[in-house]
Amino acid sequence: MKKTPVNNLFDFKEKVVLVTGAGGGVGAGIATRFAEAGADVAIHYRANVDGARTTAARIKALGSQSLIVQAELTRPGDSEKLVSRVVEKFGHLDVLINNAGVYPVTPLLNIRLEEWQEVINTNLTSAFLCLQAAASQMTAQGNGGAIVNIISIEALNPAPGHSHYAASKAGMDMLGRTAARELGKYGIRVNSVAPGLIEREGLEQAWPDGVSRWLSSVPLQRMGTPEDIGDACLFLASPASRWISGATLVVDGGMLTNQVY
Repeated sequence: MKKTPVNNLFDFKEKVVLVTGAGGGVGAGIATRFAEAGADVAIHYRANVDGARTTAARIKALGSQSLIVQAELTRPGDSEKLVSRVVEKFGHLDVLINNAGVYPVTPLLNIRLEEWQEVINTNLTSAFLCLQAAASQMTAQGNGGAIVNIISIEALNPAPGHSHYAASKAGMDMLGRTAARELGKYGIRVNSVAPGLIEREGLEQAWPDGVSRWLSSVPLQRMGTPEDIGDACLFLASPASRWISGATLVVDGGMLTNQVY
């Protein structure tokens, strides 16, 4: 295998990256980070068009191209249309970041079937459909690719009120591992990033108790940022991780090192 010079490991010029749920928060941070590395970025959104436009403006300011695409990823056919739009615009697809999802809080005994199905469909089924569509395109291209699923530390250590969320993220993790097993022969690597608590505007006001508990327990003494997750994605999509597939990278400031008893 051709060796990539160290200085070029994180050079994404001429690469095309699709980030789902990139209208704000972690998705926007990931998209912007790839643009900083030289990539052209397709920005998927479901409802937040203003956020998607803001992300696109940031990417343009960095000198990269972008494409904004609206899609309801739980709807059959929309993931294929999303990938087709990306290829129409850029000619190919090199990286998929499966980030779109929801984060509801409901005690287990109060979860209605409709809410359970919505979380599983939005978080897990949409990730499966996007992975399948992107991997089909990458296979047809014949030069490999990288897929990163954004899961959560709750896939590994669940929290009360999040049984549907934790189940969906654990499912994404195993989806990534099985996909890595099947797609490796095509040169497609599949990995997961498991973030801890990520800061966002208004979080400390909306959940002061949770933020306080986090900060008192996390070894690195802060919340994460979207850029922290973006950097992990850059690594897993880059030649620096060329022999890594089917892995889960925990990005949580060391929170999961805490004793559980």
